[in-house]
Amino acid sequence: MIHDSDPSSVCCLEQFRQPLAVTPPALCALQNGILENAGRAILVTDTAGRLVYFNPAAQRMLGYAWEEVVGRVTPLLFHLPDELAEKAHFLGVSGTADFSVLIAGLGPDCPAVEADWTYVRKDGSTVPVSLTISQMRDAAGAIQGYLAIASDISKRRKLEQDLRIAAIAFESQAAIMVTDAQQRILQVNDAFTRLTGYSAEEAIGRTPSLLKSGRQDAAFYAAMWRELNATGRWQGEIWNRRKNGESFPEWLTINRIRDASGQLTHYVSTFSDISDLKVAESEIHHLAFYDPLTAMPNRRLLLNRLEKACSASKRSGQYGALLIIDIDHFKTLNDTLGHAVGDRLLVEVASRLAGCIREGDTAARLGGDEFVVMLENLGQNAAAAGVKAEIVAENIRFALARPYLLSGDTEYFRSASIGISLFHEHDKTADVLLKQADIALYRAKDVGRNTIRFFDDAMQTALDERAALEAGLRRALARDEFLLYAQPLVDTESRVIGAEVLLRWQAAERGMVLPGDFIPLAEETGLIVPIGLWVLDQACAELRRWASDPQTARLYLAVNVSARQFRQPDFVMQVSDALARYEVDPGRLKLELTESLLLDNVEDVVEKMQALRRLGVRFSLDDFGTGFASLSYLKRFPFEQLKVDRSFIRDIMRNSDDAGIVRAIIAMGNTLRLNVVAEGVEDAEQHAYLARHGCTFFQGYLFGKPMPLADFRRMLSGNRDVLPPLAVGDQVS
Repeated sequence: MIHDSDPSSVCCLEQFRQPLAVTPPALCALQNGILENAGRAILVTDTAGRLVYFNPAAQRMLGYAWEEVVGRVTPLLFHLPDELAEKAHFLGVSGTADFSVLIAGLGPDCPAVEADWTYVRKDGSTVPVSLTISQMRDAAGAIQGYLAIASDISKRRKLEQDLRIAAIAFESQAAIMVTDAQQRILQVNDAFTRLTGYSAEEAIGRTPSLLKSGRQDAAFYAAMWRELNATGRWQGEIWNRRKNGESFPEWLTINRIRDASGQLTHYVSTFSDISDLKVAESEIHHLAFYDPLTAMPNRRLLLNRLEKACSASKRSGQYGALLIIDIDHFKTLNDTLGHAVGDRLLVEVASRLAGCIREGDTAARLGGDEFVVMLENLGQNAAAAGVKAEIVAENIRFALARPYLLSGDTEYFRSASIGISLFHEHDKTADVLLKQADIALYRAKDVGRNTIRFFDDAMQTALDERAALEAGLRRALARDEFLLYAQPLVDTESRVIGAEVLLRWQAAERGMVLPGDFIPLAEETGLIVPIGLWVLDQACAELRRWASDPQTARLYLAVNVSARQFRQPDFVMQVSDALARYEVDPGRLKLELTESLLLDNVEDVVEKMQALRRLGVRFSLDDFGTGFASLSYLKRFPFEQLKVDRSFIRDIMRNSDDAGIVRAIIAMGNTLRLNVVAEGVEDAEQHAYLARHGCTFFQGYLFGKPMPLADFRRMLSGNRDVLPPLAVGDQVS
């Protein structure tokens, strides 16, 4: 190292300086100080390439001390042999370790040469440098040595490498879009144009919204920007739109770019079309979760959905059901007609099953000829859920029993056996449910096939009872097992003004069956329509008998009409025909309707009521207060009477709420000029209270229990408390 106290080193450099007219000592010292404190590595050699000067910056760069390198030849110290050989070959210089490789190109017209080289440090590591070599001549112009100035270009090389990588990446197969901080597009690559159809000229200056497909809502983009602002990065699946209007799925990555001060400068987005991936995913999903023959969910997907259904049942408290369906004697068909015909049968079975279930239920194929149907949301009552499951199972059984056209015009018939297991609030695992339904299926096969069985013995007993009840109900009309009873209606003076007919069933196998035990079943099965017609016919026949006796000629007869019966298109004609058949005064017939009838098809209901009202038939609104009819449109219906439901009357003397409701109904009825009938009046105290608050008509055990029509007529003949015969012009409410 050169020191101010080392005059020999100064003299060593002095011989290489350009000649000066005067070289004062102060100037010489200044030049030495500049060399010593220079930020770049400075090396001075003689004409043979031996180092004569090695400044501190060079020592720091290369790790050598002064005494380790001065006097040695630089190519052997700092240069890679391969690099020397390569450049020697390129320059046409012989001798790879020859110093001439480094100074090739220097001459009178080119006193300095600059090139990039690789320096080798003392520890064996390398550093890229930009090396400038200049000739040093004496006053006569003779070359005395060479001055080398080396600059570390590691950062520049790294930057160049990064730029090359970025350039290659920018022209990759992925679409790239660069925007400024305001999301104006600054640059796109060729892949962007290929993918979107927009050229660079069409995209630059616009915002990425030109690609929006409209499939994502505002909430999606809000969440995307929240994550991007929070983390500086977002990636995910999104649908965009090409220039031609076609939407496509893409995988999008967005990065925020900030400068050294942390200021947002750019957004860089990369995306690729994943349409093929989506198709492949769909195909893989279908292969994994769907039966290849019928395209129905397979066992794997069924178990997944069943697990979710059990969890949903736990939250909602509703029952679900699992039905296992097996085609009876399927193996025989397969063996005799071949597997191709058997496969066609299975495909047709799958199609029919799909038509028997609701949206949201699942039909699946377990394998072979075994299918499963999973029903959800069957209600919170076990018995009702079992009934609903059985109805679906019956529909399936009937659908699968229809003939199949499997080859040519030949019809083939196959029945199905069905086993059912209910589930509720995750009380059973999926495997247990399947096992129970399978056991029920075997029971169905054991009793002769083409039938339905429940795993729960108690449920099966109840359903068998229901089936027997339904079968008996279907035979009851033909066997003339129905009876009409009558319960008197009285005025404030306890005089009989009419009666309500009530239906009873005297079943041959089970004796007397009360309406509450069979009317709901009749409603559900549709048998209520023919039964209702029978009741109407018998009521008109009874009115004909009453008309011939002055004691009963003024009385009216009230008949309950179900909503299902009333909605029959020819209901008005049915009533008219019955009245005409028995030549009955229509004013003596009163039809009782419930509030549930008023909630649907209001215009049709009003039209039918008005048509019957024009005939003279009168209407009563039954069980008032238990339904949901709106008082705002109640006046649209031509009722003349309200019947307060017995549930309010029962506790009228003990429950202030019931008493208040009854008083309100009576007041409302009087305001609307409607007669009010209190049902279920059982004692004189109730009667007095109701009369005191404006109720004018009554029905209940206090005045008479329901009785056969013949007994009712005998009661009237011995009872003087019946309204006297009508005088001309009299009206009865």
